[in-house]
Amino acid sequence: MSTPRPDIAAPHWLTQLLRSKPVPVPWNMVARAVIALAVPLAVAYAAGDIAVGALISTGALPAVLSESAGPYRYRARRLGGATLAATAGYVVGLLTGGTPALSVPAVILVAAVSALISAAGSNASVAGLQMFVFAVLGTGQHATGVRVEVLLGFFCIGAIWSLLVALASWTFRATSPERSAVAHVYVELAAMLSATDEAVSRVARHRLTTAMNTAYDQLLTARSWLSGRDAAYRQLLNLLSATTPAVEASVAMVNAGRRTPPEVIDHFVALSATVLASQPLPEPPPMPDENADPVLTALYAGLVRIGKGDDRKRREPTPWFKRLRTWAGSLASGPLTWIAALRLTLCVAIAEVVGLLVPFERSYWITLTVGIVLKPDFGSVFGRAVLRGIGTVVGVGVGAVVLGVGGHGWVLVALITIFAGGVAVGKVRNYGILSAFVTPLIILQMDLANTGSWNVVVARLVDTVLGCAIVLVFGYLLWPGSRRPQVGGRLADGLDAVAKYVSCALVEASSGDARLARSRARRGAYRALADLRTAFQQVVVEPSANGRQAVAWWPVIAAQERVADAVTEVGVTIGRGVAPPDPADIELLTAALDELASAIREQREPRSMPLPDGAQLSGVVDQLGSAFDAVRGPDLVERSPLGLVRRFLPYHRRT
Repeated sequence: MSTPRPDIAAPHWLTQLLRSKPVPVPWNMVARAVIALAVPLAVAYAAGDIAVGALISTGALPAVLSESAGPYRYRARRLGGATLAATAGYVVGLLTGGTPALSVPAVILVAAVSALISAAGSNASVAGLQMFVFAVLGTGQHATGVRVEVLLGFFCIGAIWSLLVALASWTFRATSPERSAVAHVYVELAAMLSATDEAVSRVARHRLTTAMNTAYDQLLTARSWLSGRDAAYRQLLNLLSATTPAVEASVAMVNAGRRTPPEVIDHFVALSATVLASQPLPEPPPMPDENADPVLTALYAGLVRIGKGDDRKRREPTPWFKRLRTWAGSLASGPLTWIAALRLTLCVAIAEVVGLLVPFERSYWITLTVGIVLKPDFGSVFGRAVLRGIGTVVGVGVGAVVLGVGGHGWVLVALITIFAGGVAVGKVRNYGILSAFVTPLIILQMDLANTGSWNVVVARLVDTVLGCAIVLVFGYLLWPGSRRPQVGGRLADGLDAVAKYVSCALVEASSGDARLARSRARRGAYRALADLRTAFQQVVVEPSANGRQAVAWWPVIAAQERVADAVTEVGVTIGRGVAPPDPADIELLTAALDELASAIREQREPRSMPLPDGAQLSGVVDQLGSAFDAVRGPDLVERSPLGLVRRFLPYHRRT
């Protein structure tokens, strides 16, 4: 077999870095950002003191930067935690600012703490970032000459205002985000089944996986099974669980290359509309009697299952002390968090020293740039540093025009409105876009009194360039292991998840527990594939061994996805006139997947493994054979560490 090629060619690192995510504009987030940031400025200017509005607007910034789509309970915890952390950091900055002997060690300590608490989860990570950002910004507020208690009071007013804006619609749109997430699953199902091109259908399948993961995450986060609206959450979760057989059958239809009847696609569209409107579900179309195809039979049976629903067992939320214990265990058991914290702390310390040496006022922007770029859980350090630099150059250019010509009054309010909306768009589209809008926004908030001064513009540009240079040199080029290839280990973990899925999907699920185990294994496998693609997108932007290895692994990633789809195609037919495969054949498949995972972890060529030769598993065997060929393929040298290249060189000469 030949090495499978990717569905789409892996792009050049710079093209990938500058690419904007093709997602819709989040108009609701744009509106909330504009109201939270621009209204205080407008009111204060109308009252005669726009500087007060800038201070209040600064307090609204943590919630705007931390804003995320999702259930209101999740957003309340996320935004509330980020705002409290930002307030605590701001207090530290205010109390130590103006005295380098206090502010430098305080900022370094806050940086270390923010990196360590990131291991507790995404909400803790966002809170840690806001705590660090506003600790740094707080150290520069001594130059305003305003008393600390006054600055803190205005900051708290802005923080409360932004939380009210973000959560004001909770009372009458309580379950709307969850309904939208579930309805989006049916939209993506219809899109996948409507695709006429293989590449388009694969992209649609990836979007379906993302939609399923998002819906499950939102509903499991919002669950509480006690009273009131929790019954609505449970109903939606049962509906989503009942949709799993239809999802599996749809993936099997696409993988088999079969056309889906139009009435099935129309039914998914109707399901989406009724879920959004909270109306009774439509009746599924009847299955044609003359069609005995087992995959199509499974699809129609899945539509019937959606109407019946599931009754999931209640699962109690994890107590806070158990989550705290898990976080503490993660710190004690692995070095990765400590290494990330050490790198961030070192670079922040260098930035603080450089900030004392440069002849610019308020050079805290150097440290701010280092912390935002080097936050340990936001993907490629190289990519974020480059995007931050590009975005800041653009942002400072805009700020130069505003500050240089002495823009004031309603012009500033209008510009803050534009920048606030741009921040909301940049958060979901591209980090460079975010930097291009957030830079002039913070410049205007922090330096409103300096309008008309070109020195502020030059200082911010130099500070950002220095911050990015510190990150690239000390946090990337000179930091041990920063350019070491990492995608291979994630790929091996994905193969483990697919092997578990094989052992659950290719047996007849005669009980509810067995069906639940198979459903969870399928979600685990496809979630692992989605995470693997995310890891690929993060590191492919690097022009280093890490990025080159990611590109070299791409055919293996594509082959792994095809193996999972082929397993789904076989699994949905079991029990519908088709007997399950022989257990010995299933063991051969899982053993082959285990060998692939071991070969990737050990950086060696995989051994030849016996595979089933029956017709039922021929599709799985073909895709698995392609995966073996991909691992043995001509890109093996790029995937291997430099010390192993010679070991594999004879193989490449043979091929």
